[in-house]
Amino acid sequence: MIRFQFFPRSQGINQAIQDVLDCFVISNGEITSSEHELNSNAVLAVLRPHLEKHGYNVESGKSADQKIHVPVLFGLNDQIDKSFNADAVSADGKIVIEIEAGRALANNQFLKDIFQACMMFEVEYLIIAVRNIYRGSDDFSKIYTFLETLYISNRLRLPLKGILLIGY
Repeated sequence: MIRFQFFPRSQGINQAIQDVLDCFVISNGEITSSEHELNSNAVLAVLRPHLEKHGYNVESGKSADQKIHVPVLFGLNDQIDKSFNADAVSADGKIVIEIEAGRALANNQFLKDIFQACMMFEVEYLIIAVRNIYRGSDDFSKIYTFLETLYISNRLRLPLKGILLIGY
C-alpha cells in the first residue's frame, strides 16, 4: 500500500506532486515492499515510463550519460562547477525525486537527499520514496517522525517549498 505525507503538514499537495503520487499508485503491485524486495534501481525502472509520461527526466543507468545531473554551483562563463545526481527531475527542474530502498534509514540516505536537494539550483520540492518495510522495520514511519520533528521544531528552515515522503 502506498502511504505518503507532505511536509510542511500545513500545506496540501499540488497537481504536479499528485501526478508523481499517481505513478506510485499505478505501480504499487509491482513495487510494494510487503511483497517485493526490489532495490532502488528496480523500483525506478518500474516507475520510469509513468514518470516520463509526466515529463520527468529519469535516470536510465549508472554511466555518466544516463544519470540526471542537477546544477549546484556555477563558475566562469556560467559553466557548471558542481552538480548532484537525482533519480528523476521534472521538466521545469523544480521537483526532484529520490527513490531509496535499504539505505534510506539504515545509512541515513534520506538526510543526504534532503541536503542535496537544498543545494540544487531552482529546486522547490523533494520527493523521497522509501520502503514501508525493510528487514522488519517500518522505515516510512521512522523517517516520517524525523521529518515531522524537523518541521514542527522550526529550528532548521529548509529552502524547499516542501518534501513529500512516499512509502511503497
